[in-house]
Amino acid sequence: QVQLVESGGGLVQAGGSLRLSCAASGRTFSSYAVGWFRQAPGKERQFVVAVGWNGRRTYYADSLKGRFTISRDNAKNTVYLHMSTLKPEDTAVYYCAAAGRLVSGTSDAEYDYWGQGTQVTVSS
Repeated sequence: QVQLVESGGGLVQAGGSLRLSCAASGRTFSSYAVGWFRQAPGKERQFVVAVGWNGRRTYYADSLKGRFTISRDNAKNTVYLHMSTLKPEDTAVYYCAAAGRLVSGTSDAEYDYWGQGTQVTVSS
C-alpha cells in the first residue's frame, strides 16, 4: 500500500516557476514508478510526466517537454515536479500517482495509487 500527498501548489504569475512535491508513505515506494497528471476545470485528466522507479527513465508529454522536469529522491520517498515558464493554460489540479509497472507511462489506467491533488493557478 502506498499513500501519496502532493504539496507545493499555489498562485503564480505567468512566466514564473513552481515545484510540486509528492511525498509517499510505504517502505516499497522506491520500487514504484511515479507519474504526474493534471486536470483543468471541465477537461479530462491529462498526463504530464512520469519517472521510473530508479529515476533513470522518464516519460514526458511532448507539449510540456522543456518546461516541466521530474525528479525523485527515494531516500526521502519524494518525487518532484519542477515547472517553469508557467502559462495560464497550466492552471489545473495536479495529481501524482504510483505504478508498480509502467507500459507507456501515459495512461492513468496504469497507476495503482493516487494522491488528492494540489491546485496550481497561473495568472496572466
